[in-house]
Amino acid sequence: MELAGEEDPFAAREAEAAATAIEVVAPGLATARGVDIERATQLAYTRRVVELVGNCDPDVEAASALVEAASIDREGTVAVRARDIRGLTDVSTTDAERTVGSVLVERGFDVDLDDPDHELRVYFSEGTCLVGWAVAESVRDFADRKPTDRPFFQPGSMAPVDARAFVNIAGAEPGARILDPMCGTGGVLLEAGLVGADVVGVDAQAKMARGAQVNVDHYVGDGHVIRGDATSLPLCDDTIDGVVFDAPYGRQSKIARHTLADLVGGALEEVYRVAPQCVMVADRSWVDEAEAAGWEVEQVFERRVHRSLVRHVHILRR
Repeated sequence: MELAGEEDPFAAREAEAAATAIEVVAPGLATARGVDIERATQLAYTRRVVELVGNCDPDVEAASALVEAASIDREGTVAVRARDIRGLTDVSTTDAERTVGSVLVERGFDVDLDDPDHELRVYFSEGTCLVGWAVAESVRDFADRKPTDRPFFQPGSMAPVDARAFVNIAGAEPGARILDPMCGTGGVLLEAGLVGADVVGVDAQAKMARGAQVNVDHYVGDGHVIRGDATSLPLCDDTIDGVVFDAPYGRQSKIARHTLADLVGGALEEVYRVAPQCVMVADRSWVDEAEAAGWEVEQVFERRVHRSLVRHVHILRR
């Protein structure tokens, strides 16, 4: 798996939504088993899935020798695409594409750089080179849903690529029901709905609930957003499959009629009641409050957004 972004452990954690036995083997690269190709195309922090041919030292000659010795059961035209992951090896990708391509030509393949039947990917990274046939590529259309381009926009909306990763970790898929109890403009709901989940949003402000419904109707076409209190959800026990929410940031002492601590703690208790798993994003650790609400804190990722903001991504299981 060719990972995206700069945080491989987080990318690998999201990739568990589409595969098993994931192991980061070098910066930007992971191996996996049992890949669900359809789900893999919906990952935010995996760019591409390849069927591994083999691995070797990170140089052109070794990659060429690997391809020359490999068993190839494909027919049709081919193209070779090489990449030096994060510029870690200083290998000439142009030389790699030309040299490995020549090996394939000698083996009887025709090269088509514009529309090949098969694409051989050669990845150079720290200490290794992985070679494989491309089988799936993620649909990277997040720019089409920039917060500022939505029918309803308010400052501070989460980037679509991050919202997609969070809902994947929370179990969003066709047939699953995903809740955001502090949905704001609905960015989490959009990404969950676009991977096929049924979405439910709650927000304490009538304006936000109405606006989020407009956005959900525009991008997803189906979903329910209501005005409500995250500490007293109008939902029955165990009616939700996964929860994602972005807790309020800052050090404000009052939010509506709640203190910040009461709001987050109460919301954690409520989502524990209705769902078996949750991804909570915040500007600080809420581990103690999550455990007090009954959650098992599976992982916490600290993801830097900019110099003054680090997101704490809490992955919680019941």
